[in-house]
Amino acid sequence: MTKSHSTPTFRPLYEQIKILITQSLVAGEWHPGEAIPSELELANRFKVSQGTVRKAIDELAAENILIRRQGKGTFVATHTEEHTQYHFLRMVEINGKKEEPLNEVLFCKRIKADSDIADRLELKRGSPVVLLRRLLKLSGEPVILDDIWLSATLFKGLSETMISEFDGTLYSLYETRYGTRIIRAEERIQAIAADAPTGELLNLAAGTPLLDIHRIAYTYGDKPVELRTSKCNTRHHCYLNELG
Repeated sequence: MTKSHSTPTFRPLYEQIKILITQSLVAGEWHPGEAIPSELELANRFKVSQGTVRKAIDELAAENILIRRQGKGTFVATHTEEHTQYHFLRMVEINGKKEEPLNEVLFCKRIKADSDIADRLELKRGSPVVLLRRLLKLSGEPVILDDIWLSATLFKGLSETMISEFDGTLYSLYETRYGTRIIRAEERIQAIAADAPTGELLNLAAGTPLLDIHRIAYTYGDKPVELRTSKCNTRHHCYLNELG
């Protein structure tokens, strides 16, 4: 393998290649929606067999980081594709039907990160962050109240107007305007009772049970870029997690 690439040790060779491809994605060598070099080109670049590269790409495709298109090649996955636009939206109708939400931005402002937000986003305490609050409606009913924290440095200039005028999901906006692609998220879910302000926004009485979802979303290299809390009305909707 060439000396120009840092080579992880004590891993199967295909895992080393997987890491090196990911490092190229982190560095912005290939952007969302762009084709990566062919398996043969990557095999020559990394001085390994084409089969080793294929196995590394297979794993990255299984993780929705890359996408294969028959007869066209392998591309960096993107949130702008129709079948992936709402990959991270888990609230669906009770019967399992998925639908496109209507987003209403309530406010978008800059604040300073407290110690908890800073720790979760791996920032220094007091760093500038954007706090976005929005309401998502499904079937015309307010279902999700989101509070979202983002690094104001990484998402410089993010505003209520930009979000409202953007034709696509929030994760598509991160990707197309800021070159930051969300590839995975961790969520913690618990049941809570709606307080009066939340109940008013979700058209519920105070004390109504809600799902409270805490999410940290990551980009390449397991870097956390978004902290989100979602308070969810389950009167006509439920959380759907597809396993396997």
